[in-house]
Amino acid sequence: MKKRFMFCLLLVISLSLSPISAVDSDWPMFQNNVKHTGYINENTDYVVNTWIHNLESPIYASPAIQDNIIYIASENGILKAINMETGELKWEHDFGSSIKGSPVIEDNILYIGTEKGLSAINIDNQKIEWNYGTSKAVESTPAIENGTIYFGSNNGHFYALNGDDGSVIFDNHLGGKIISSPAISNESIFIGSTNGKLYSINKNAGDEIWSYTTGDEIVSSPAIADDKVAVGSSDANLYVLNISDGSPVWEANMENSVKSSPLMDPHDNNIYIGSDSGNITCFDLRDGTFKWSYLTGKAIESTPAISDNQIIVGSNDGSAYILNKYTGEIDFTYNPGTYIFNSPITASPVIYGNSLFISGNDGYLYAIDLEKSTTPFSNFLYYTLAILVIILIVAVIAIRAIRKRSNTNKKSKRDILNKEVEIDPNMMNMDKDDKK
Repeated sequence: MKKRFMFCLLLVISLSLSPISAVDSDWPMFQNNVKHTGYINENTDYVVNTWIHNLESPIYASPAIQDNIIYIASENGILKAINMETGELKWEHDFGSSIKGSPVIEDNILYIGTEKGLSAINIDNQKIEWNYGTSKAVESTPAIENGTIYFGSNNGHFYALNGDDGSVIFDNHLGGKIISSPAISNESIFIGSTNGKLYSINKNAGDEIWSYTTGDEIVSSPAIADDKVAVGSSDANLYVLNISDGSPVWEANMENSVKSSPLMDPHDNNIYIGSDSGNITCFDLRDGTFKWSYLTGKAIESTPAISDNQIIVGSNDGSAYILNKYTGEIDFTYNPGTYIFNSPITASPVIYGNSLFISGNDGYLYAIDLEKSTTPFSNFLYYTLAILVIILIVAVIAIRAIRKRSNTNKKSKRDILNKEVEIDPNMMNMDKDDKK
């Protein structure tokens, strides 16, 4: 009995000392959570296989992840549920309306905006729970907290709906188009509009707490950290404001329009932002001191994400950039279009363990192994190789034709020269007669 007890005790101790993999956090909404932090606290060694999945239509929004299923929608209005490990399709649903916003998941309900409004679909049985119609498209990616879903519409209205049945909690007309995604902190919601204002809204009543006016439209989504809210504007500035009253903390000029959303990293006191100048730039979150900047080939509309010591962002030059978040030095890049079939990557990257998911206007979703810097074999590489083979064949044919023509010309010249130097015997006799 004693031996059995000791064996069980040792087994329990050994199991408790064995390394146990932490459970990866899901990525249920744009930038992972309502504060738009863009990283997972419980980052683990989990890695999926590298793969690609064709959605057959441009992808403008980032995916959401729950229970090893990645949910993503493309412009053609089709939402797909994809096995995160293999890239295989589990199911799909056609909303019959263009989609430009990202899906949001709470429990077993997925919420997504379309040209017609906001829809809620049950991910267990793929049935529509409810639809809420708006007079114009919903490009704003919703935020959800405690069963209430918040989103804006191109009709200038900002809505709060009951997630269970789609009933209206409040409807506030702010003006302009509301394309940015709302961020939430305590009792306040922060949202930008193309009328150039960043709003602080009471999340329960929907009334305005304060607003801050920038010099141009805001399509960037706000981010929150350390009692500060940050947002970019098309007036080429990044603004960092106090959450409580909207008073400026600092601002930075980005030299061109800012459509990318900021990513705040309070652990290292950094804030990262892209701009239409093509730069991804790092500032000190506390006072706006410039730290570093990396120039890509075209505008950056994608919002960056953090994985361990790396910052990841997509560029309109068709590449995803994986940089050291402290120095801005490049770790590696991935260009699925192989520089010939480049398509902008405007959707924001998503991180899960050591795996990176990016999608682009080329209509493909890509799974990348960050730990080994391993990328999937893009279909566009086949097209590029085919073009190179065709170019090589054409070049060989052209070179042979040129050589043949050159040899023909040389032969013709030799024939002409031979005829010119050839002496006619009759002429020789005539010359002799003349001498006589």
